[in-house]
Amino acid sequence: MPWLALVAAAYAAAQLFLVAGGHLGLGWDEAVYLSQTDPRTPAAFFSAPRSRGISYLVAPILAVTGSATALRTVLALTSALALYAAFRVWQPLLGRAATALAALLFATLWVTVLYGPQAMPNLWVALAAVAATGWYLRAAGPGVPRRAYVLLTSCLAGAALFRFSDGIWLALPLLTAPLLVGAWRRPALVLAVLTGPALGSLPWIVEAYARFGGVLARLHVAGRTEGGMHPHWNGGTAWRGLTGPLLCRPCTVQAAQPAHHLWWAALPVLAACACAVAVRNRRPSSTLLPVACAVALSVPYLLLIDYFAPRFLLPSYALLSLPIAALLVRLLHAFHPGAPRAFALCALALLFAAHTTTQYADLRTNLTHARAANARYQVAADELHRLGLRPPCLITGKHAPPIAYDTGCASANVSGNNRNTTPTALRRRAAHTPTAALTRKHHAPFYAGHWTAHPLRGTGLTAYLPPQP
Repeated sequence: MPWLALVAAAYAAAQLFLVAGGHLGLGWDEAVYLSQTDPRTPAAFFSAPRSRGISYLVAPILAVTGSATALRTVLALTSALALYAAFRVWQPLLGRAATALAALLFATLWVTVLYGPQAMPNLWVALAAVAATGWYLRAAGPGVPRRAYVLLTSCLAGAALFRFSDGIWLALPLLTAPLLVGAWRRPALVLAVLTGPALGSLPWIVEAYARFGGVLARLHVAGRTEGGMHPHWNGGTAWRGLTGPLLCRPCTVQAAQPAHHLWWAALPVLAACACAVAVRNRRPSSTLLPVACAVALSVPYLLLIDYFAPRFLLPSYALLSLPIAALLVRLLHAFHPGAPRAFALCALALLFAAHTTTQYADLRTNLTHARAANARYQVAADELHRLGLRPPCLITGKHAPPIAYDTGCASANVSGNNRNTTPTALRRRAAHTPTAALTRKHHAPFYAGHWTAHPLRGTGLTAYLPPQP
């Protein structure tokens, strides 16, 4: 049976029926990424930590249609194909059963299903990391296929293109491994690991010099945008946010019910057991390397920033699924054929059913919240249209980017992480461009004191419009 293909098909079906099938409007970050290549709308402010890989990915779709449903459908099918291609690299290393099980463990996570059809970079970094580590091991082994080095370079470039920082963290263990394993000290292997992230980071580096004054300056601005990056333990915040909300900043929520945290608590334990078994059997490479890469990719989110989003750890989940699946398959083979193995298989199936039940519950909860939040952006855009705001126009305020994208307007902010103008420049622009300042407060922003207030029904927002230019 083509188990891996069936897993990919089931993953596509889950996305289409559970996420893309119902109306899910565009989110805050999606609006920023999409606006960069959408010919129908002005580009929103692109902050220093972001990378443009996801904008390049959706550009061909946006060139044809601006439909959110079409975008979600194409991304759902594309991510399922990418899942198959990424895990397919591991079949010669783990075998068909373990590879398919690894893909299944990753594809049934609520966060994997939710972000498959969304224009967000983290899932694509995860799949690029899975493929890159697989090609690394195949390139380091005997009988190296000619395409291994090229594909390794391409996968590492893809990870850095989608998210610059993740691409660098992924490359660190791959560069360190040859220092520990003599057989891996091959110039071609090291060159591929150096070349891949360099190629993928090139757009980010060029933009750093064009907009921020250099790489170090952009890194400084990116750290400030993230709230200050410094060594500290962020695991408590991550633990509370594993099952939602989609952005925990500031993270004041309580942890979900213990049953919903069982899988996340079992992940490090199962990974440690897989490492111990692999070392004991003297076949550690295909286990220790993905675990090392998973740990490296989790460092900035667990040790450097002070907030959390469940999608941040998608690359780590994808990599950890590989050794855990190999461990479970080895455990099944440890039982004698017949009744003992059938009993173990049934027990594993029951545990997996309970796992998918909790994942589905978390998916439904977070999907409901996402739909409600994104629908409010569309309602606000409709209300602004009702007030006569039409392109070319300008929207400012904390919630400006997604509402501006739905309205077809440009967006600007005078404060916060997305500040890209000054109050004086904003007032000057509003004198000749239809403008709306959005706020949840009961008074106008300081730069719009004499503007007219218009409550936007069903959104909790008030739009302040200046006199008509």
